[in-house]
Amino acid sequence: MKIAPSVLTADFSNLREELQSIRSADYIHLDIMDGHFVPNISFGPAIAKSIEEQTHLPLDIHLMVTDPLSWIPKFAFPQTKFITVHIEANHIQETVLAIQKEKIGVGIAIKPKTPIRHMIPYLNDVSLVLVMTVEPGFGGQSFMIDMMDKVRELVKIRKENGLHFLIEIDGGVNEETILIAKDAGVDVAVAGSYLFNMEDREKGMESLR
Repeated sequence: MKIAPSVLTADFSNLREELQSIRSADYIHLDIMDGHFVPNISFGPAIAKSIEEQTHLPLDIHLMVTDPLSWIPKFAFPQTKFITVHIEANHIQETVLAIQKEKIGVGIAIKPKTPIRHMIPYLNDVSLVLVMTVEPGFGGQSFMIDMMDKVRELVKIRKENGLHFLIEIDGGVNEETILIAKDAGVDVAVAGSYLFNMEDREKGMESLR
Protein backbone atom coordinates (compact mmCIF):
# COMPACT_ATOMS: atom_id res chain seq x y z
CA MET A 1 0.00 0.00 0.00
CA LYS A 2 1.35 3.42 -0.95
CA ILE A 3 0.78 6.25 1.53
CA ALA A 4 0.01 9.84 0.53
CA PRO A 5 -0.15 12.11 3.59
CA SER A 6 -2.55 15.01 3.18
CA VAL A 7 -0.97 18.18 4.50
CA LEU A 8 -4.35 19.83 5.06
CA THR A 9 -4.04 19.28 8.82
CA ALA A 10 -0.31 20.04 8.99
CA ASP A 11 1.04 23.03 10.91
CA PHE A 12 1.64 25.53 8.09
CA SER A 13 3.60 27.83 10.38
CA ASN A 14 6.18 25.06 10.62
CA LEU A 15 5.91 23.61 7.14
CA ARG A 16 9.52 22.57 6.60
CA GLU A 17 9.58 20.40 9.73
CA GLU A 18 6.12 19.02 9.00
CA LEU A 19 7.27 17.88 5.56
CA GLN A 20 10.45 16.44 7.04
CA SER A 21 8.30 14.37 9.42
CA ILE A 22 6.72 12.55 6.43
CA ARG A 23 9.85 12.26 4.29
CA SER A 24 9.34 8.53 3.59
CA ALA A 25 5.86 9.04 2.09
CA ASP A 26 5.16 7.85 -1.44
CA TYR A 27 3.39 11.08 -2.42
CA ILE A 28 2.40 14.37 -0.79
CA HIS A 29 -1.37 14.85 -1.18
CA LEU A 30 -2.50 18.46 -1.64
CA ASP A 31 -6.20 19.20 -1.16
CA ILE A 32 -7.09 22.34 -3.12
CA MET A 33 -10.56 23.71 -2.22
CA ASP A 34 -12.26 26.69 -3.84
CA GLY A 35 -15.04 27.40 -1.33
CA HIS A 36 -17.61 26.61 -4.06
CA PHE A 37 -17.31 22.95 -5.04
CA VAL A 38 -16.82 22.31 -1.32
CA PRO A 39 -17.63 24.78 1.49
CA ASN A 40 -14.04 25.13 2.71
CA ILE A 41 -11.11 27.03 1.22
CA SER A 42 -7.65 25.51 1.71
CA PHE A 43 -4.70 27.00 -0.19
CA GLY A 44 -3.68 27.84 -3.72
CA PRO A 45 -0.76 27.54 -6.15
CA ALA A 46 1.67 29.71 -4.18
CA ILE A 47 1.52 27.51 -1.07
CA ALA A 48 1.57 24.38 -3.24
CA LYS A 49 4.73 25.64 -4.95
CA SER A 50 6.30 26.35 -1.55
CA ILE A 51 5.54 22.77 -0.50
CA GLU A 52 7.15 21.44 -3.68
CA GLU A 53 10.27 23.48 -3.02
CA GLN A 54 10.61 21.95 0.46
CA THR A 55 10.21 18.27 -0.43
CA HIS A 56 11.75 15.76 -2.81
CA LEU A 57 8.49 13.82 -2.98
CA PRO A 58 6.08 13.70 -5.95
CA LEU A 59 2.90 15.73 -5.55
CA ASP A 60 -0.58 14.21 -5.71
CA ILE A 61 -2.79 17.26 -6.31
CA HIS A 62 -6.53 16.90 -5.65
CA LEU A 63 -8.59 19.76 -7.09
CA MET A 64 -11.90 20.09 -5.24
CA VAL A 65 -12.94 22.97 -7.48
CA THR A 66 -15.93 23.69 -9.70
CA ASP A 67 -13.96 24.84 -12.76
CA PRO A 68 -10.68 22.88 -12.80
CA LEU A 69 -9.75 23.70 -16.39
CA SER A 70 -8.37 27.13 -15.53
CA TRP A 71 -6.40 25.71 -12.56
CA ILE A 72 -4.34 23.08 -14.40
CA PRO A 73 -1.39 25.25 -15.56
CA LYS A 74 -1.11 26.75 -12.06
CA PHE A 75 -0.33 23.34 -10.53
CA ALA A 76 1.83 21.89 -13.32
CA PHE A 77 5.01 21.84 -11.23
CA PRO A 78 8.05 19.68 -12.05
CA GLN A 79 7.23 17.35 -9.14
CA THR A 80 3.51 17.05 -9.89
CA LYS A 81 2.82 13.36 -10.43
CA PHE A 82 -0.99 13.49 -10.61
CA ILE A 83 -3.63 16.18 -10.93
CA THR A 84 -6.99 14.79 -9.88
CA VAL A 85 -10.28 16.47 -10.76
CA HIS A 86 -13.80 15.55 -9.76
CA ILE A 87 -16.12 13.88 -12.23
CA GLU A 88 -18.83 16.16 -10.81
CA ALA A 89 -16.92 19.34 -11.84
CA ASN A 90 -17.26 21.32 -15.09
CA HIS A 91 -15.59 20.66 -18.46
CA ILE A 92 -14.06 17.30 -17.53
CA GLN A 93 -13.10 16.19 -21.04
CA GLU A 94 -11.28 19.45 -21.73
CA THR A 95 -9.62 19.28 -18.32
CA VAL A 96 -8.36 15.74 -18.93
CA LEU A 97 -6.80 16.91 -22.20
CA ALA A 98 -5.21 19.91 -20.44
CA ILE A 99 -3.60 17.64 -17.83
CA GLN A 100 -2.31 15.31 -20.55
CA LYS A 101 -0.87 18.32 -22.40
CA GLU A 102 1.20 19.11 -19.29
CA LYS A 103 2.58 15.52 -19.36
CA ILE A 104 1.10 14.87 -15.90
CA GLY A 105 -0.86 11.81 -14.77
CA VAL A 106 -4.61 12.33 -14.97
CA GLY A 107 -6.65 11.58 -11.88
CA ILE A 108 -10.44 11.39 -11.66
CA ALA A 109 -12.20 11.62 -8.28
CA ILE A 110 -15.72 10.62 -7.33
CA LYS A 111 -17.93 11.71 -4.44
CA PRO A 112 -19.70 9.10 -2.30
CA LYS A 113 -23.14 9.64 -3.89
CA THR A 114 -21.94 9.54 -7.53
CA PRO A 115 -22.18 6.18 -9.36
CA ILE A 116 -19.06 4.67 -10.93
CA ARG A 117 -20.74 4.61 -14.35
CA HIS A 118 -20.12 8.37 -14.64
CA MET A 119 -16.35 7.67 -14.70
CA ILE A 120 -16.33 4.90 -17.28
CA PRO A 121 -15.87 7.13 -20.39
CA TYR A 122 -12.60 8.46 -18.90
CA LEU A 123 -10.97 5.33 -17.49
CA ASN A 124 -8.85 4.68 -20.59
CA ASP A 125 -7.16 8.06 -20.09
CA VAL A 126 -6.48 8.13 -16.36
CA SER A 127 -3.51 7.14 -14.22
CA LEU A 128 -5.39 7.40 -10.92
CA VAL A 129 -8.96 6.98 -9.71
CA LEU A 130 -9.75 8.55 -6.34
CA VAL A 131 -12.72 7.15 -4.42
CA MET A 132 -13.77 9.54 -1.67
CA THR A 133 -14.48 7.58 1.50
CA VAL A 134 -15.90 10.69 3.21
CA GLU A 135 -17.78 13.70 1.87
CA PRO A 136 -15.07 15.99 0.44
CA GLY A 137 -14.20 19.27 2.07
CA PHE A 138 -13.55 18.51 5.74
CA GLY A 139 -10.94 16.50 7.63
CA GLY A 140 -11.55 14.09 10.49
CA GLN A 141 -14.66 12.33 9.12
CA SER A 142 -15.48 8.64 9.59
CA PHE A 143 -14.63 6.08 6.90
CA MET A 144 -17.60 5.09 4.68
CA ILE A 145 -17.15 1.34 4.36
CA ASP A 146 -19.77 1.02 1.62
CA MET A 147 -17.42 2.90 -0.72
CA MET A 148 -15.42 -0.33 -0.94
CA ASP A 149 -18.13 -1.56 -3.33
CA LYS A 150 -16.92 1.14 -5.74
CA VAL A 151 -13.33 0.03 -5.25
CA ARG A 152 -14.23 -3.57 -6.03
CA GLU A 153 -16.15 -2.44 -9.13
CA LEU A 154 -13.11 -0.48 -10.32
CA VAL A 155 -10.82 -3.46 -9.72
CA LYS A 156 -13.15 -5.56 -11.88
CA ILE A 157 -13.30 -2.94 -14.67
CA ARG A 158 -9.52 -2.53 -14.59
CA LYS A 159 -8.90 -6.26 -14.89
CA GLU A 160 -11.53 -6.92 -17.57
CA ASN A 161 -10.24 -4.09 -19.78
CA GLY A 162 -6.48 -4.48 -19.21
CA LEU A 163 -6.19 -1.02 -17.66
CA HIS A 164 -3.47 0.14 -15.27
CA PHE A 165 -4.83 3.06 -13.22
CA LEU A 166 -4.11 3.21 -9.49
CA ILE A 167 -7.05 3.16 -7.09
CA GLU A 168 -6.75 5.68 -4.27
CA ILE A 169 -9.00 6.37 -1.29
CA ASP A 170 -9.26 9.55 0.75
CA GLY A 171 -11.00 9.95 4.10
CA GLY A 172 -11.13 8.20 7.44
CA VAL A 173 -7.97 6.14 6.91
CA ASN A 174 -6.48 4.54 10.04
CA GLU A 175 -4.90 1.22 11.03
CA GLU A 176 -8.28 -0.56 10.98
CA THR A 177 -9.84 0.92 7.84
CA ILE A 178 -6.69 0.52 5.76
CA LEU A 179 -7.00 -3.27 6.15
CA ILE A 180 -10.54 -3.09 4.74
CA ALA A 181 -9.22 -0.95 1.89
CA LYS A 182 -6.41 -3.40 1.13
CA ASP A 183 -8.82 -6.32 0.97
CA ALA A 184 -11.01 -4.38 -1.50
CA GLY A 185 -8.03 -3.67 -3.79
CA VAL A 186 -6.91 -0.12 -2.94
CA ASP A 187 -3.39 0.83 -4.11
CA VAL A 188 -2.89 4.25 -2.47
CA ALA A 189 -4.31 5.60 0.80
CA VAL A 190 -4.48 9.29 1.68
CA ALA A 191 -3.92 9.81 5.41
CA GLY A 192 -4.64 13.19 6.95
CA SER A 193 -5.57 14.01 10.52
CA TYR A 194 -4.91 10.43 11.70
CA LEU A 195 -1.27 10.72 10.64
CA PHE A 196 -0.62 14.35 11.57
CA ASN A 197 -2.03 13.82 15.06
CA MET A 198 0.83 11.37 15.71
CA GLU A 199 4.14 12.33 17.27
CA ASP A 200 6.06 9.90 15.03
CA ARG A 201 4.60 10.20 11.54
CA GLU A 202 7.29 7.94 10.01
CA LYS A 203 6.27 5.13 12.36
CA GLY A 204 2.62 5.86 11.58
CA MET A 205 3.17 5.51 7.85
CA GLU A 206 5.09 2.28 8.30
CA SER A 207 2.25 0.92 10.40
CA LEU A 208 -0.26 1.84 7.69
CA ARG A 209 1.87 0.20 5.01
